[in-house]
Order: sequence, then C-alpha cells, then structure tokens
Amino acid sequence: MVVAYRHEPFTDFTVEENKQNLLEAIKQVEKDLGKEYPLIINGERVTTEDKITVVNPANKEEVIGYVSKANKDLAEKAMKVADDRFETWRKVDPKFRADILFRAAAIVRRRKAEFTAHLIKEGGKPWKEADADVAEGIDFMEYYGRQMLRLKDGVEINSRPIEYNQFHYIPLGVGVVISPWNFLFAIMAGTTVAAMVTGNTVLLKPASTTPVIAYKFMEVLEEAGMPKGVVNYIPGSGAEVGDYLVEHPRTRFVSFTGSREVGTGIFERAAKIQEGQIWLKRTILEMGGKDTIVVDNNADLELAAQSIVQSAFGFSGQKCSACSRAVIHEDVYEQVKDRVAELTKELTVGNPAEATNNYMGPVIDQAAYDKITGYIEIGKEEGKLIAGGEGDDSKGWFIKPTVFADVDPKARIMQEEIFGPVLALTKAKDFDEAIEIANNTEYGLTGAVITNNREHQEQAREDFHVGNLYFNRGCTAAIVGYQPFGGFNMSGTDSKAGGPDYLIQHMQAKTTSEMF
Repeated sequence: MVVAYRHEPFTDFTVEENKQNLLEAIKQVEKDLGKEYPLIINGERVTTEDKITVVNPANKEEVIGYVSKANKDLAEKAMKVADDRFETWRKVDPKFRADILFRAAAIVRRRKAEFTAHLIKEGGKPWKEADADVAEGIDFMEYYGRQMLRLKDGVEINSRPIEYNQFHYIPLGVGVVISPWNFLFAIMAGTTVAAMVTGNTVLLKPASTTPVIAYKFMEVLEEAGMPKGVVNYIPGSGAEVGDYLVEHPRTRFVSFTGSREVGTGIFERAAKIQEGQIWLKRTILEMGGKDTIVVDNNADLELAAQSIVQSAFGFSGQKCSACSRAVIHEDVYEQVKDRVAELTKELTVGNPAEATNNYMGPVIDQAAYDKITGYIEIGKEEGKLIAGGEGDDSKGWFIKPTVFADVDPKARIMQEEIFGPVLALTKAKDFDEAIEIANNTEYGLTGAVITNNREHQEQAREDFHVGNLYFNRGCTAAIVGYQPFGGFNMSGTDSKAGGPDYLIQHMQAKTTSEMF
C-alpha cells in the first residue's frame, strides 16, 4: 500500500524556539563561507582550477563558496559515466529508488533549519520564502517517491482469452537537468529526483549563481544510498557545458527551468539530430510568465489588494508565477490602486540574514539589478509611478517594490517578463475586456481572478488561458500534489511539476503481448 502524501508544513517563526534555531543555523552556515566545492563525477570529487565565485546577493563582498567549474572534457567524462551507469540503474527495483527519495527527504527534514539558512545566504531569500523553498523540495521527494510506487507496475489494459497484454513504463536514458537560481533547492531537487527515481541517470548543471546548495543536496543523496554515477554534479558555463550536453547524441532528455530565451534555445538545439543519435530527444521546459490578477467589480477589494501585493513582491518578484500585472475593473480601479500603493509602501526591504521581518531581500545579481532598474525607467515613460522606483546596489542588489498605474495593456512593462519587484496596473471596462487583456501576452503560466460573481468565475475557467488559474487568492505558491504546476504557450511544455503525470515525462511506455 502506498501511504498518502501530505504537504510538508511551513515553520512558524513567531515561535521563539524556531526563530532561535534558524538564527543559530545562519551562524553555522557563516562558518563555511569561502569553502571550495568540487565536481562530483561517478562519486569522485574532481577539483578544477577554474572556479565559480558564489556571492551573497545581500552582501556581495561575502563569498559563499568557490565551486569547481566543469568544461567540455569533464562533461564528456560525466556523460560516459551516466551512460554506462544507466544500464544497471534502469533495472534497479523502483521501490529501492523511491526509498532513496524518502530517506533524502527525511535527512533534509532533520536539517531543515540548516538548508533554510543556506538559502537565505546563497539565494538572498527572506525567512518565510527560504523555509517554503526547502519544504517544497521535501514535498517533491516525498510525492515523486510515492508516484513511482504507483507507476512501477504499469497501467491495466485489456487482454483476451488468447493473449495477455501488459502496459508498463521504462526509463529513457541520460537526462540533463538544468536548474534555476530562484528556487535553488526545491526545483533543483525536484527535477533531479524526478529523473532519477524513474530509472534515468542524471547530469545536474545547477545555476551558476547558486550551485553550492546543489552540492549539499548531492551529499544528501549519497547519504540516502544513491549509487555513484546515478547523479553527477557538473556546474559550469551554459554556453560551454550546457549547450554541449543538450546537443550530445547520448542525451536522451533535457529538463530545464529558466528564461524563455534559454528555453527556446534548448528546444531548438535538442530538436536537431546529431550524428549517431537514434532517438528524438524529449524536452521538459518551464520558461516563465507574465502573470495577471484580474479584479472584478464584484469582489473583496481588500483581498484583491493583498493578493496582488503578495504575489507581486514575494521573493522580490523573482518567480515565474509572480503577479507582474493586475487588470482591474474600472468601477473599483481607484480603490484597488490606492490600496495596492499603500500596502506596497509598507513592505520592508533588507538583508534577510540580519532581520526576521524583512518582506523582501535583494535581487539575485548585478545583471538582474541592471535589467530591473532598466525596466523601471521604461515604466516611468509608460505609466504613473505610485510606489517604489528606487534601487541601491552599493552593498547588495536591493530594489524597492515598484508599482506603475494607468499602463496601456500593450506597453512593454505589461508584456515583457521583468523578473523583479515591478508591478503594472491597468483598468478594464468590463469582465470580458479584463480576460481579453489577461490573455494578451505570449505566456500562459499562472493567473488569478478575484470575484464573487459565479458566472464570471466559470467564464474565466473556460477562457483565461493559463496552466494554473486561482480564484480569490494570489497567483503564486502552488503546492506539490495540490496544484500541479506548468503553463501554456511560451511558458513551456506544461509538464505539470508536482502532478500525477510528471514522472511519465521521464519515461516511455512499452506494450508487451503474450499469445497463449
């Protein structure tokens, strides 16, 4: 019997013991600042002269660690290891593979404060966001382990008196997992273990801004009993290592989370058949969004304003699901606009390691800071600045939560993914126009509708073209197993992470038929 999955609870930091535990964990993490971290290929530690310098985005003078950088030769070595290991790993009992995930989840659960502290330092995440990131990683391990136990015997199909038919799933081969920096633990862990538990071997290339937490997760997998060579840790340049592995003839699938630009490039490269390649590569891509909250004239306006602000500025808007636009019915536009500005101005920004109550920390690096502040300047031309609009990169990369009102639906800040704490507001004359505006981007990831009109809710359910649609709540914070996550159009391949069919993306179905 498969035990039912339950969501990992978040930590309540108003409880003094929990608060002190995390403060102590932050102190412990700070003792490891500046350490060196090797590659892991076939279980062996490989040190290179070329290093990635990982810094704290809230204090850029503080070096989290120096991570060895893979090159093409080492990527090729890792590929040969993974290709060879696949021949044995694919035959390992799925229950054994699932047990590794359950053990890994238990290890992280015991060390939750430590992992949370690390996400605060390496990712610049506020306490609640870091805690939720770790909890989601635990959720992914627990959920995918249970899903594998459900799928291991295949699916029942029809047989006849003269034959016995079976339909079951087999793994694909070597997968390249390219994980993002924003959910530096949850998505990295989830995409890795989904590929692994299904019987594939993995080349893990974490984001170059946050590779240390991925190394620590490798240690967890090893402690949990993962055989060497099943997952190989090879951080490095996307242009050198990433492209090489995506194009490699022995790569069977690519699992990527990141920008539209990089994702579409992977899709294109993976589609090309290389010499010696005997399959069509599969791509599992989650690429981003330009997500909208629609506010109807028959709505709880306080709920609307709170939902917009929380969805727009959680983790500094650095989520593909973040609310970067709100479309508000003209009857209630002024009330909601004013309340959004008021709530936004109350938000605190600062180093998350130094205070428990900062709502926002930094953005991830200088490139992000420059991009976001550039969009703020564009916004000043396209709308009316009603909150924020300022940044400070003297010590860390901090940007105040920023709101522009009265923005044209076709304006750049209403169409392009900014990936930062910038929100644009526009009005609609009626609900039909609001949905039309909500659908007017090339993305289709998340959206929310705040309304007490049941007909409008059902209209949105049919016509609001997003992969994750929420009613009377914000458009972020999907929970594994509760709201399977993935989007339409240029938001990716809609693989629905944390959902019942996600693992199937990493396998192929085989039918066997025995005649009597």
